[in-house]
Amino acid sequence: MTLRRKLLLVALSTLALPWAGWLYVRQMEHLLRNSQEQALLAIAFALDRGLMAVGANLPNTGQNWYVMHTTQPIVVDGSEDDWSSMARWAQHPWQGVTVQLADDPAWLYLRIDVDDAHRVRMDARDPGAVEADHVMLQFLRAGRQRNYLLASASSGAFLAHPLDPHVRGFPDQISGQWQDAAHGYRIELRIPRAQAPEQLGIGVFDAGAPARYNGGKPDVRPLLNLSPALSNDLTQLAPSGVRVRLLSADGWVIGEGGSMLETRKPKPSRFPWLQRVLSDLLVVPSLDQRQHLPRDTPRLSEPDVQQALDGQATANWRGGDTPGSVVLMVAVPLDVRGQNRGALVLEQSSQALPLLTNRALLGLMLASVAVLLIAGAVLFAFATWLSVRIGRLRDAAEHAQHHEGLALASLPLVDDHDELGDLARSLSRLLESIGTYTEYLRKLASNLSHELNTPLAIVRSSLENLEHEQLPREALPYLARARDGAARIGTIVRAMSEASRMERAMASADGEDMDLAQVVRGCADAYRPLAGTRELRCEIPAHPVPLYGAPELIAQALDKLFDNALSFTAADGWIRIALAASDDGAARIVVSNRGPHLPDAMQGQLFDSLVSVRGSGARAGAPHLGLGLYVVRLVAELHQGKVSARNDADGATFEMDLRGMRRPESE
Repeated sequence: MTLRRKLLLVALSTLALPWAGWLYVRQMEHLLRNSQEQALLAIAFALDRGLMAVGANLPNTGQNWYVMHTTQPIVVDGSEDDWSSMARWAQHPWQGVTVQLADDPAWLYLRIDVDDAHRVRMDARDPGAVEADHVMLQFLRAGRQRNYLLASASSGAFLAHPLDPHVRGFPDQISGQWQDAAHGYRIELRIPRAQAPEQLGIGVFDAGAPARYNGGKPDVRPLLNLSPALSNDLTQLAPSGVRVRLLSADGWVIGEGGSMLETRKPKPSRFPWLQRVLSDLLVVPSLDQRQHLPRDTPRLSEPDVQQALDGQATANWRGGDTPGSVVLMVAVPLDVRGQNRGALVLEQSSQALPLLTNRALLGLMLASVAVLLIAGAVLFAFATWLSVRIGRLRDAAEHAQHHEGLALASLPLVDDHDELGDLARSLSRLLESIGTYTEYLRKLASNLSHELNTPLAIVRSSLENLEHEQLPREALPYLARARDGAARIGTIVRAMSEASRMERAMASADGEDMDLAQVVRGCADAYRPLAGTRELRCEIPAHPVPLYGAPELIAQALDKLFDNALSFTAADGWIRIALAASDDGAARIVVSNRGPHLPDAMQGQLFDSLVSVRGSGARAGAPHLGLGLYVVRLVAELHQGKVSARNDADGATFEMDLRGMRRPESE
């Protein structure tokens, strides 16, 4: 994390004060909500007592058949078209059975949809019809009862068969439509409204599974619908701005009145956009995101409504239809002489509470935001100034590290009188010491090779003179060892002076236009005999790869990379040499091998002078002083490139990126 971000985080600590103020405002809002909830609950209980006082026809306990009032006549033809718009009024007494009822001023319509995969069909007047698939209807009114058997051997019109003698007040015949479907069958019929029952029993018998659907025993329930009388009573009793619904014990809406009128709004804020932001961030998250209950919902099954039907009063806040408004919904049980006969649901919409809350928060937020912006701006400016100074010091140190301490300019900030100035002066002294030591190491190999040449020549001439003398046979092995040691010392001296010669050669090297693919291909062909039993993989493009540079130096750098890979590759391993060109004219030479991984701690120093990581994993042979990869880096920098190393799954990979030498201005 940057210094500016850290200081900005420190500035955020000033949010503690507005947060404490926000908690206080939210507590006051909570108290206002509680008072409004208690007021609406009191209204709901008063309505409960008022309905009993006016002698309203309240529903009984238990389940009911709900009848939907329709303004359009329903054609009894077995089709679903007339019933599709009333799907929300469907009832499911058993799984696989759907019942829908509707009425108009003249008729009571009934639709029964039954799932039955194995059908046994008989007409209602057949003696065995009670053992086949059938539906039993039971009509009850004023203590009278009549049963009807609905069965049909095929799709089409049918007449319900009465099982009881003629009972006054009920129809002798009921015509309907029996329609077989893919999933079972569908029954549709109508009854004159004057002969409709007060209670209806429906029983479904499945001959393929007699125990299914309660064995065909009729489920008797009262008929309920949206009562105009109850709705009128609720409208008279409901206060202004409150919507009231009366529910039966199973949640059906049997009366509704009143309307949710917006209460008188306070004076709107001068910052409506900020009001919306505060409402969305502070008020809305604490509300139930469901909207208030739609007016045309026939049955309410929300959890808070269900609690009221179970005998427990509830209150819940929800978001309103208009932005910034809230809706308070309370539900209380309809208790009649200790029996829960249903529930009363009241809804009240208001914009006053959110506006008052937002207005209280507005001043607090404006002051907090202003203080936070000022503090953040000051800290950001200070952090930027501090970061710029540190960045200058970092860039100077990285530049010095890249050039290994040579030609150092004085570091910035050394004249400043603060902690960064002290740090700059300490770094300057450190870099001066490192530069001096690096220059000594750079010249050490050349000086040693020059100083060792004279004593080495003396040793060689002495050994040559001894070869011409008559020496005892026992002395010959010692002479051979001395000659071999002198040869090894000579190899070391030549290796020590190689870097200096390469630097001088590169200083006077002239560039030329060449085909880099041909240079790499020629080197790879020369490496095949040296690889021995190792597999040499070459991935060199067939097309030319033009580059302006020194082919001899590139070949020497490639020799160093191949010799390094050869040293760490077992006899049954492989070495890969690849060349790739990019669209901007640069080229990349890749040398990888199967062998041990590079030490993680040394990967950033592999290409420095006199650095070697050879150990037990390297091939025994000529001495190595850590100058080979240093030469590779010098060649890459001469061609405006760079060299890198990384570990792969099977070994190590060295990459040398070349962009070409700078052309002389005369060209």
